[in-house]
Amino acid sequence: MTTDPQRTFEVERKYDADADTTLPTWDDLPGVSAVSAGELRELDARYFDTADHALAQHGVALRRRTGGPDAGWHIKGPRQGDGRLELGWPLDEDGRMPEAVAAVVAQWTDAPLLPLARIENSRTAFHLFHGDQVLAEFVDDHVRATDLRSGSPSSGTRREWREWEMELGPAAPASDADREAFFAAVERAVLAAGGRQPSSGSKLARALGL
Repeated sequence: MTTDPQRTFEVERKYDADADTTLPTWDDLPGVSAVSAGELRELDARYFDTADHALAQHGVALRRRTGGPDAGWHIKGPRQGDGRLELGWPLDEDGRMPEAVAAVVAQWTDAPLLPLARIENSRTAFHLFHGDQVLAEFVDDHVRATDLRSGSPSSGTRREWREWEMELGPAAPASDADREAFFAAVERAVLAAGGRQPSSGSKLARALGL
């Protein structure tokens, strides 16, 4: 396995939605010329941390996810301004954390890692185009989460919810002002459709009841 991770700087906004809420329309979003048909992705992720939550204390999340175009091991780093750096490695063959991932985690902790949560997600993804380039990706997530801190998947607290995410793509606006204008238009469309501000900062936090 390669030791060099794929690097992605994520800039996104999240929103809550009810199970029967109609998807927003993007007619008034600046720069959007077309929207792709939805692509269904079945995702299944396990999140890990130490017993004293050393990674979370540094603003870091570690997961192993199957399904979708970026299946693999992911480390989401501490927030930097308006986004977070995500490092990604291909899936292992035996379910054990690759040495390259462990080497990065070691900068925050060398304590044993334990399963925190399992997050299953039926995701429908849409690309928003500016010409032939992807300006942003919108996803409609139906999430099923299990809190694994009890040590037994069968006894862990289960939670279900629906959320939306809009993440900037390669053709996203370059200036801070244009990005803010884009996200302001996104929020207007979301609120008009019946969406609302998120009740939690991340899927993992919500899976753990935080």
